[in-house]
Amino acid sequence: GMQPHLQALLSLYKLFCPELVTITLPAKTKTYFKSSEGPWKAAMVAVRQRNQGSSPQTQAAFLGTAQPQSRKRKWNTQLVLPASSARTSEEGMEKYCDLFSTDKTFPVEQLQTFPQLLQNIHRLEFPSQMGSVLTNPLLLHYMNCVRDESIHLRLYFWMGQMLQEECTWCVVDNTNETEFKSFLENIYKAGCFLQEGFPACEEFLYKSLPLWDGSCCRPEVLKLVSWIPLSSSSEIKSYLYGPLAQLFFTSSLYFKCSVLESLKELLENWLNCNGIHMDPEFHS
Repeated sequence: GMQPHLQALLSLYKLFCPELVTITLPAKTKTYFKSSEGPWKAAMVAVRQRNQGSSPQTQAAFLGTAQPQSRKRKWNTQLVLPASSARTSEEGMEKYCDLFSTDKTFPVEQLQTFPQLLQNIHRLEFPSQMGSVLTNPLLLHYMNCVRDESIHLRLYFWMGQMLQEECTWCVVDNTNETEFKSFLENIYKAGCFLQEGFPACEEFLYKSLPLWDGSCCRPEVLKLVSWIPLSSSSEIKSYLYGPLAQLFFTSSLYFKCSVLESLKELLENWLNCNGIHMDPEFHS
């Protein structure tokens, strides 16, 4: 029967192979399949507008989705540790602590040494700006020791938003490559410290690699590739190997060597991670 999902499938066939569909379909059909040409169309529009010298509004090319937020809100390039919350007055802090617990929280901006971390690890309150965690070894230690899902979710959400808004080859009017390079380098160093990649960074790479020209932020991008978490072979082939192969066969020998080095480091990281988490009963 003419069910909506079947009509959508038939209309898709009729669009690409009209000779296969002989029946008449309704003019208005509910969309069940997103256009696969969305990223390429957005990228070509961005290049065309840039070459014409116009200054359009900021437009993200991630799957042709919603517009990113205004670029007036820049991420903190210094990544200075801010006050842990808005409760700065002692009276307000005392009232807050009396309501919830007898122990006062330890201000994270006063955390300077590892012994302080050990003594106050149960009383720490994470800062409101999650970006400051990336360059603070003590807070990264805290993330390794305390498996608080809310902290990881906050960091991944913030990181995903910043990567999408600041990506120099996916946003039309963003030309500050130096700042974005520094941001990617901080993410890479934090991943090396934690000995694991970030899911938000993996999602960013899978979405942006098909639009990448192979030259913008090349060292930083390939470093992030080496920390992609272990995934199924089908995902790796379609989302990682496919986009890299298109650049690999048309680029210089230096680029080829850089890609191979990155993939070698990726394999080493997978082997190390698998060796740490492997069940001792299985030696195969």
